[in-house]
Amino acid sequence: MKRSAILIYGVISYFAFLATILYAIGFVGNIWVPKAIDSAPSADFAVALLSNLGLLALFAVQHSVMARPAFKKIWTRIIPESAERSTYVLFSSVALAIVFFGWQPMGGVVWHFEQPLVKAVCYTLFALGWFTVFGSSFLINHFDLFGLRQVWLAYRGQPYTHLGFVTPGPYRMVRHPLYVGFLLASWFTPTMTVAHLVFAVMITAYILVGIQLEERDLKTALPEYARYQAEVPMLIPRLPASNSQETALSQS
Repeated sequence: MKRSAILIYGVISYFAFLATILYAIGFVGNIWVPKAIDSAPSADFAVALLSNLGLLALFAVQHSVMARPAFKKIWTRIIPESAERSTYVLFSSVALAIVFFGWQPMGGVVWHFEQPLVKAVCYTLFALGWFTVFGSSFLINHFDLFGLRQVWLAYRGQPYTHLGFVTPGPYRMVRHPLYVGFLLASWFTPTMTVAHLVFAVMITAYILVGIQLEERDLKTALPEYARYQAEVPMLIPRLPASNSQETALSQS
């Protein structure tokens, strides 16, 4: 019964994540959802700004603290280890949902593009960002990342085995393509409002800080990560070396 309960819990947590991330696409893109990032303002600007900063800080703290090994060590004394990742996914989904439903649109336009080509480029990069988020997660085992593999192994009575360190596809160009996807989805819009700018800046700041914490843990857990970190850029791919540079390198 316990194994079945953990499996059901993991599946529920996964679908909570799926519903939240799909809502996120509509929220950031101002499409499909009842309340989006640029819905009609309903509060004083200062109140809305402080509220939004608080909501994003809440998500950042939850998302970062619960991912740390020290927290997991304490947390798994309370919950089954096989349910730890699913719990993290569920709490992150709830925190993000709180951001969406507590968000206060603020009005004001930072930039606005009417040119069809520019708008098409913005929408294409926005869509590419979300495609990169999902695609990157499947390249490194989507189901382990979101807890389903853990609860399935527990249900079958098999011990959890850590996945090996791999660098498929875009992971050879940047260390964090999933975060690149979030940045593309956050920044590329033909109409950048003040509320959208606050959201994009805070998400960018969180990603830059979160990467430092995440990579510190990865270097501790994976001896090969330090070399990978030294060889592969964090977020922006390196331009190919010119012929003259390649010649100089080969002669050095």
